[in-house]
Amino acid sequence: MKNIVGMLGILLMLSGCAAINDLSSYSISENELKSSLDDHVSKLKREVSLAGIPLELNVSEMDIQVGPDNRQVVMLQTKATATVKAFGFTYPADVNLQIEGQPFYDAEKKAIFVRSLRLLDSTIEANGYRGNLAPVSDKFMSLFNGYLATHPVYELDTRSTLMNMAASMPLTLAIEPGKLVIRQQQ
Repeated sequence: MKNIVGMLGILLMLSGCAAINDLSSYSISENELKSSLDDHVSKLKREVSLAGIPLELNVSEMDIQVGPDNRQVVMLQTKATATVKAFGFTYPADVNLQIEGQPFYDAEKKAIFVRSLRLLDSTIEANGYRGNLAPVSDKFMSLFNGYLATHPVYELDTRSTLMNMAASMPLTLAIEPGKLVIRQQQ
């Protein structure tokens, strides 16, 4: 009887190790990251002042590309509106920004953040004008830097016992084209 209980204990332990081994690598696709970002888009708003004129910044859409050209970055494409409210009139301008940053895994928060944001391109369209207005782009970059420094682009679901166990181990983040991969540290 002791042998059977001992064998069952060993089998349970081995199956637990196998389950954790299955989690030795966890991939997060661009679609999963996009879905997570979609939850944040409505919160990316700010009222600022530009040369004393009130300006409302509002992000309406974000898309993400992971590891473009095999580089160790994520690229964010955003669509936004910058609305000037002056003299009783409202003047909206469509703003498109292309930003890249470095994703990193925060083990304490069990989440992925994007830092070291860099503006690659920006265009503004308003009342027949199409071009780049650096002061408006700078205000949006300030909004993104502030928000993404404190809000993760993805959080591990630690409600799952296996994921919680895996997240308690030392993990590293790898960037591959189209996905982020979290692996156990070797």
